[in-house]
Order: sequence, then structure tokens, then C-alpha cells
Amino acid sequence: MNVKKLYISLTTLVAFLFFATSNFLYAQVSPEIKIANEYYNNQEYSKALSEYEKIGKRVENLPLIYSNYYNSLIQEKNITEGEKLIKKMIKSSPNESFYKADLYLHLQKFSSQDKAQKEFSNLSEAVRDNQSLTEKIADYLVKSGNVDKAAELYINSRKALNNRNLYSFKLAELYKIQNNNALMIEEMLNYLKNDPNELENVKNQFQNILTEKEDFDLLETTLYDKIQKDPNDAAFNEMLLWMNIQQKNFTKAFMQSKALDKRYKMQGMKLIEVGRIAMENKDYEAASKFFQYVVDEYKNGVHYGQAKRMLINSREELVKNTFPVNESQIRLLIADYINLIKELGKSPYTTEAMKNMALLEAFYLDKKDTAIIILNDALNYSRNDSRLTAKIKIDLGDIYLLKEEPWEATLLYSQAEKAMKEDPIGHEAKLKNAKLNYYKGEFELAQEHLDILKMATSREISNDAMNLSLLIQDNTILDTDTTNEAMKQYAKIDFLLFRNKNLEAIEMAEEILRKYPKHSLADEVLLLQAKIYRKLGDFDKSLLALEKINTSFSTDILGDDALFLTGVIYEENKKDNQKAMQIYQDFMIKYPGSIFNVEARKRFRKLRGDKI
Repeated sequence: MNVKKLYISLTTLVAFLFFATSNFLYAQVSPEIKIANEYYNNQEYSKALSEYEKIGKRVENLPLIYSNYYNSLIQEKNITEGEKLIKKMIKSSPNESFYKADLYLHLQKFSSQDKAQKEFSNLSEAVRDNQSLTEKIADYLVKSGNVDKAAELYINSRKALNNRNLYSFKLAELYKIQNNNALMIEEMLNYLKNDPNELENVKNQFQNILTEKEDFDLLETTLYDKIQKDPNDAAFNEMLLWMNIQQKNFTKAFMQSKALDKRYKMQGMKLIEVGRIAMENKDYEAASKFFQYVVDEYKNGVHYGQAKRMLINSREELVKNTFPVNESQIRLLIADYINLIKELGKSPYTTEAMKNMALLEAFYLDKKDTAIIILNDALNYSRNDSRLTAKIKIDLGDIYLLKEEPWEATLLYSQAEKAMKEDPIGHEAKLKNAKLNYYKGEFELAQEHLDILKMATSREISNDAMNLSLLIQDNTILDTDTTNEAMKQYAKIDFLLFRNKNLEAIEMAEEILRKYPKHSLADEVLLLQAKIYRKLGDFDKSLLALEKINTSFSTDILGDDALFLTGVIYEENKKDNQKAMQIYQDFMIKYPGSIFNVEARKRFRKLRGDKI
């Protein structure tokens, strides 16, 4: 047994006591103490002990040498003398509870548990009526590894002071150390009950601690129990809503947000807030339900227009992400936007609807000139909003790029970037210019923009910049063909996809694979093919392209992308749940460190029938 390690906590104690001693005493450290300490620091414990015994004959010296004196006794196996020293300290300073804590620790390690427990009871009785002292002694016990006894100390003090909510956060931390999530949840919610302003802090704690489905089930049960006892507790209701959002259970989140919205007379704002979160999580059907409720219930409310626009927008995202995209559904969406603008009138509040309608006209119906007219009209209503103006100019730039007018496009992007230089909108405009250079095969110019954007505050923009930068670097710097023809053709495919020229993109991809079968771009081209075929609704050809990656490039950087997408296609498009489960299971084994691993596990469990 390494006695020195066992008693490092006592060294910590004496550091505390030593600094509590007056500066006068510190200044009066005698040469004898310095000599003894030097022996101690050199691990010459026998010599140190001899000196400390002499110095300790004067009681006033004991606080200055206590830690080293005690540890020297233990190192020399003088366990009984160590106990006597602690008792002497208690006798000389009966109100100093840290010495009593040391006696308990000493007896716990070197004596019977009965004696140790008796001393712990004395310690608890000495501190239980003093909240501050209880916390200090409990912290000291935790540092010595006595988490159970620290928790017991808090509970005894809580009973003595007749306050059920005392020490809730401290106890929650201890139960977290013990992996006792049931008690941790109970105490954390007690803490929240006592101070509702700590809601965000409690959410953060739960987010860091709760990882398994069983943990969230336990939190849900505990919350429902507390809400039944106190239905009007806002913090518990908010916590339950947060928990359902974390679990992406938007059905339950809908019920909870509806109740909160009514209780606090928010006129639909809470439902819009949670509906937006559902949108961000790509659950467009659930999002539609939130917005539809606000539209139906608050026709004359202040949030009606926003909810109506978000309702159409959620349907739009669902249509655009259902392959192949149904053109008649696009026309219905445009009609919905037209009706919304007629109902609410043209104003700064309906420019988002005008923007969305214009982009549908341009990208899905190939009515680029119509889209430009709509966006120029929208600019008339955004003059007092520089961010909105910049966003409209970026959209206009995209449409001019669709028209293959890159100079007009880059002019609009640059105007938006200049107007919103330090804003994410400005960064988006800069990224658009980088992509324009990339489409044109001007890779060095593209890299100049991308190098700046890698440091963008928006994670999405910085990630996009990083990914495009790596694509260019990996396939130009190492390319033996200094003309970078393969990379230029690949960029042209990306440009065709931007313009929704999917069939032409497929043909060019086939050409690259024929001309450059062993190029480093081969797996990138195959993945592009798979995504294009999926957009076109040809799922068998999509799977065939992915199979080529899974067979020939499984150890390359896109191996996990390809296998995960294979599972998604079997699940969402082929409706073959058994095959999808098999793919997800293989994926989790083959790529345990992939960024898709969590999502693959969630999908696997859902298909297996687990309650998520």
C-alpha cells in the first residue's frame, strides 16, 4: 500500500489550514522547521520525524508542521502516533472540523469501520447546522475519495436544517460521480424547482450526462410525476419539452408546446419556435403540424403570417426532398405563395415568400426571367433591411449564374459581401464567389476565398469551405496532369447539378470515369452519380454506384458516406427495412468513428422497433 498516496488529501487539508494561519506565524517559521521540512522534502522521513517531534512539543507550532509531521509518522508506520497527533489537534482546536474529518479518514483506513463510523457521526453532528461548513467538509471528503460520506453529510445537514432543497446541485454532482442517474435526476430537478432561473444550466447538465434511452425515459417519468403534482410549474414543463426535442420526438413536443403556448398566452409563438427546430432536424411533416395549428387557431393573431409562410416552406422542403421531385407539387407550392402574398399584401414581411417563390420558378420550372422580376420586386420592400437586401442579391446572383451570366452573378455576390462583411450573410456571399471560381476551373482564385472562409463564425459555411478546399487540394496538388483536366470536368459536373441539369451531369460523370478510371476523383464521381440517380428516382442505379465505392474504395475517405447512404436508400426509397437494418449494423461495425455512426444507430434501433 502506498501510504503517501493515500494521505495526499491530508496534505491538501494542511495547505488550507496553513494559509488560514496569520501572516505573522508564517513569517516566524523557525530554522528548525525549515530543516525538518527539508528532510521531509528529500523523503528522509526518519530524520524529519525526529525534528518534528522536538518542534511539536510547543503546541503553537503544531499547525505549522501538522501535515508533514503526520505524513512522516505514517511513512514510518507509526499509525497509532498519527492518530494521537490528530486527536491532539482536535483538543487544541475543538472548533476546527477539518481535524475531525482527518480523524474519520485515519480510522477508516487504519482501524475498524465501527470506530470510523462513530467518528463520522461526531463529524456530521458538529457541522450539520452550518451550511457553509457542511459544504467545505463535504468537498474535502470528496477530494479524499469519500463520495458516499460526502452525500451522507449533505443529507444529514438537510434533515437538521429541515430544508429538502438544500445542496441539491451538490448532491446531483455526487450522484453523477456514482453513476446513480435516478438520484442525480431527482436532485437536479429539486435544484431547478428551487431556482427556475437555472433552467439552461440544468439542461446543459442533462445534455452532458444523459446518453442512453433509459436515462431519458427515467427523466420523462420523473418530470411527468412532478408536473402531475404541480401542473403550473413552468420550468418542469419547459424541461419536458426540451427533453422531447432532444429525443427528436416532435409528436410529444407538439402536445407540450401547445400546452405551454396556451398557458402563457403566446398566440402560437412557442409552436413556431419548436416547429422551426423540427425543420432544422429535417422532420418536415412534423414541422407542418406545428405551423398548421397556429394558422388554424390564430387566424387574427400577430404570428399568423409567419406561421402561414413557414407552413408552405415546410411543405416545400418535403417536396424538394422527396425523389424524384414532383413538378406539379412545385406548381402548387408557387400557387400557395401567390395566395399568401395576396392575403397579406406585399411588404417587408412577405419578401421571404417572394424569395422562395422566385427560387422555385428558376430552379424547378426553369423560369429564370420570371424569378428575376419577382426578386427585383422584392428588393423594393427590403430597402430598410440590409441583411434581407443582401440575401435577395445572393439569390439574384444564383439566378444569373443559372442564366450563365457569371459576371452579373459575381457583381451581385460582391455587393452582398461588401454590405455584410462581418456577417454570416457576407460569408455566404464570399462562398458563392468561391464556388463560381471553382465552377470556372479557376482553382487558385477559389482557394483564396476558401482560405478566409475556413475561419468563418458560421460552422456550416466554414465546413463547406473546408470541404471544397480539401476537394480542390486533394485532386490538383497531387495530380500528375498539371492541366487538372479531370478536376475541371468534375467542377463542370457540379455546375450542371447547380443548374438542375441532372442528365447532362450523369453523362459527364460517365465520361470522367472512362477517361480517368484510376484518378483520385473516381470515388467522388461515383458518389455524385449515386446522388443524382437518387434525385431522378432511379434507386437501383444509385445503389449500383454506391456498391462500386463499397467494393473498391471502402477504406477511402468516402467509404462511410457511401455505405450510410446505401442504408438510407434501402430504408427511405426502397422501403426494405430488413436490408436497411443489415446495412446500418454493418456500418456501425465497420466505421465506429464515423460522423454518421450516431444516426446509423438511431435508424437501426427505430427499424428494430425500439421506442425512441
